[in-house]
Amino acid sequence: MEEIGYFTEENSVDTVNARMGAGVNPRLAQVMASLVRHLHSFARDVELTQQEWEYAIGFLTRTGQICSAERQEFILLSDTLGLSMLVDAINNRRPDGATENTVFGPFHVEGAPVRQMGDLICFDGKGESCLFQGRVLDLQGKPIEGARIDVWSDNADGYYDVQQPDIQPKWNNRGVFITGADGCYSFVGIKPVSYPIPDDGPVGEMLAHLGRHPYRPAHMHYMIRAEGFQKLVTHTFVGGDDYLVSDAVFGVKKSLVAPFEKAESGKTLWRSDFDFVLARPTETK
Repeated sequence: MEEIGYFTEENSVDTVNARMGAGVNPRLAQVMASLVRHLHSFARDVELTQQEWEYAIGFLTRTGQICSAERQEFILLSDTLGLSMLVDAINNRRPDGATENTVFGPFHVEGAPVRQMGDLICFDGKGESCLFQGRVLDLQGKPIEGARIDVWSDNADGYYDVQQPDIQPKWNNRGVFITGADGCYSFVGIKPVSYPIPDDGPVGEMLAHLGRHPYRPAHMHYMIRAEGFQKLVTHTFVGGDDYLVSDAVFGVKKSLVAPFEKAESGKTLWRSDFDFVLARPTETK
């Protein structure tokens, strides 16, 4: 009989997990034990070679080295592996009829100015103008007053203002709108364009090796908060975009593909109507 504590290929999981001390936080113990179990199972499943292990360590090292206050390559890695969307889905289960969540993304900025309904949020003079409008409702179809709608998008060149602080005006394509008693919102931005995620680092290298492109389909970001309701972080996607079914970060949900139609009248080239439905904390899937 093997002595307890000696590591073998057959008992690797039990040996590692048995080293956990007494009094460990129960949730930490659960997460780490499962991580060890799945990690060892993966290595066995693919019969991981020493060379592959060394390459993986180098890849993770380079991923960390490229991270900065402006760039989080590990989140990008999580995004492109679908992990970010899976965690988002697990933590934002909504009842039927409620608007679905999707990834937050790295380009939100707190403190965007509160604007009046119908205001323009595009200040660089680029892009095709678009009227965004709709309502914020509860699951019973009643309008929600006082909903705070935080919106942001890239510009016509595919960059957010924080990516080009010396080129784009501050708060370009950003704004906050507060609904009235009718729950309606409206603002004028541009029809968003698709753009590539940063692909000049390890994650871009991985995508290239896998034969995957780095593009996200065109979308407008929304974060909607209202007293007594679950916070909603979501996008609306431009219908017909070439990358809807191959989003590099898996953020598209069919229910979030919005109509973008040529405006027959008014001051914009396009219009996009979309209603958001919020759920209360007690309303779960």
